Amino acid sequence: MTKGTEGAEKPLEKMTVKELREIAHAIPDLKGIHGMNKQDLLDAVKAHRGIKEEKTKKASRSLRQVKQHIRELKLRKQEIAAEKDRKKSGALRRQISRLKKKTRKMA
Repeated sequence: MTKGTEGAEKPLEKMTVKELREIAHAIPDLKGIHGMNKQDLLDAVKAHRGIKEEKTKKASRSLRQVKQHIRELKLRKQEIAAEKDRKKSGALRRQISRLKKKTRKMA
């Protein structure tokens, strides 16, 4: 045996198309295996094995809500800057920056 073949097989999502095709050949009544892309092969193998697709939970807040939160944080940052508290101001600046990056990913 080779080093990687001992024990359980790796997760389907991490398999290559070639490996998925080898598994798909063992499925009866499956036609057009070589014409399928990776997602089609994954769906066919999962359906044959009875694996249900688990939906990943997306961000619960919408883009509009995140931008509203940024505006509120900017107002708080201005108030804190007037008090000359650099530590709190810096923390808010970093939080605003992270949220802006999040909005760019959401768009």
